[in-house]
Amino acid sequence: MTDVLHERPRLTGLAYRLLGSLSDAEDVVQEAYGRWYALTGPQREAIESPGAWLTTVASRICLDQLGSARVRRERYFGEWLPEPLPEQAGPLADPADRVTLDESITMAFLVVLDAMTPAERVAFVLHDVFGYPFAEVATVLGRSPAASRQLASSARRRVRAARPPAPARESAEVVRAFKLAWEAGDIEGLVGLLDPEATVVADGGGLVSAVHRPVVGGERVARYAVDLTGRMAALTLVETTVNGRPGLVAERDGAIVAVMAFEVAGDVVRRIWAVRNPEKLGRWQRA
Repeated sequence: MTDVLHERPRLTGLAYRLLGSLSDAEDVVQEAYGRWYALTGPQREAIESPGAWLTTVASRICLDQLGSARVRRERYFGEWLPEPLPEQAGPLADPADRVTLDESITMAFLVVLDAMTPAERVAFVLHDVFGYPFAEVATVLGRSPAASRQLASSARRRVRAARPPAPARESAEVVRAFKLAWEAGDIEGLVGLLDPEATVVADGGGLVSAVHRPVVGGERVARYAVDLTGRMAALTLVETTVNGRPGLVAERDGAIVAVMAFEVAGDVVRRIWAVRNPEKLGRWQRA
């Protein structure tokens, strides 16, 4: 009997990049395996590459979910952000079953992916991130290899249009300075660490308080941050890694109430993504 369980980490990584939710990714992978084991023995033995078969099935499930996700997003309260990952991607069923932390799962990258059409996203992730040939991508999408190549090319232009972030070490220094200025309530210091067009996007999911629209402008962001800590007593900021990049978590009464991912360019913060939706923070409470 063909052992296919070693494919789980790769499939989970694929589905997470496509859906922006590790919980949904795990459900997709479980369904893909369910379909595999629903095949008869002879049917499974006839499949030349079980890994490719599982990838195709998982990708198609994700493609269907991405189509329905756009409808759900229209009913989502406030801004939607991807589910943030702790440094070790959360304790999964097996220590080896962890999404590889690299540049293709940073919050900035996932936000760019989320702006793509479902077909663009699948074509780009399968080809550019996982190295699948366009002939196989075309099978997943139900389009020609030429059309799949065009979709990936369009997605690639979107990714390239996003300015490259600062190296992780430099980003960590800026995030640390930002944390210290924030804790001190130093608005002037915060403004100096923020791009003039800096933006904060918060996701509360309608379950906790969060700004419903992005806060734009360095000074506005600085004042928003200081005002926030003033309204939330006993808030503790802790440096951490969010999706493989330097970030912060906000703790209150022993619980994590926000996970913040940063996009740093040069020596200033360009974007902050603050996830407050408790449904997306479960892994952080256990990390």
